[in-house]
Amino acid sequence: MISFLLFVPILLFSVVAHEYAHAWTAYRQGDPTAYMLGRLTLNPVPHIDPMMSVLVPIVLWVATHGTFTFGAAKPVPVDPRNFRNYRKGELIVSSAGIVTNLILGLLCALLFVALGIAGSIFIDAEGVLSILQRMVLYGIYLNYILAFFNLIPVPPLDGSHILFQLLPPAQAARYRQLGRFGFVLILAIFLIPRVSDVLLWPATTAARATLGVIESYALPGLTQ
Repeated sequence: MISFLLFVPILLFSVVAHEYAHAWTAYRQGDPTAYMLGRLTLNPVPHIDPMMSVLVPIVLWVATHGTFTFGAAKPVPVDPRNFRNYRKGELIVSSAGIVTNLILGLLCALLFVALGIAGSIFIDAEGVLSILQRMVLYGIYLNYILAFFNLIPVPPLDGSHILFQLLPPAQAARYRQLGRFGFVLILAIFLIPRVSDVLLWPATTAARATLGVIESYALPGLTQ
């Protein structure tokens, strides 16, 4: 339960930052839809989805006995017709959330190091700092997973919008029709054995590589 309580704030901030990035870049590209609907904010309340932000993380945590959970915020509404440049705007807005999560993962790694250094200086605060280290460690793994998961080219994930813009018009039109089966395909990713492991291999590899660089800064209380 303690681990879950440490994980939830990181999950909530990461998915909200992902959607905020979409809203902000869409606004910069000329689409005010998210802004007009109150979604251009880091306030988590407008972004929370009862199913994906609350129920799914709890069910996954319980079902896996605390070894894994995942979640998402409500997708930000975007109208690409408002973009000053349709193709460029789609690529920028679709990749914004992915880039944001990658940056957050790296920032969590830097914060992990900073907390480790602080713990070696302020010995009396080592217990609290090790708890904070555990939170940012979750942030490293979670943000890499969010980034690479959204890169999967299955509608409505961000990767599908990026791939759509890179395909020739005829193939893009046929590819967009997959959107009707997007939810089923995403479920299959999680339910079919090994599929999610293969697709998320870049995320877990990046997280482990990052941890390999920063693990010497881990405080003793982190493993207790």
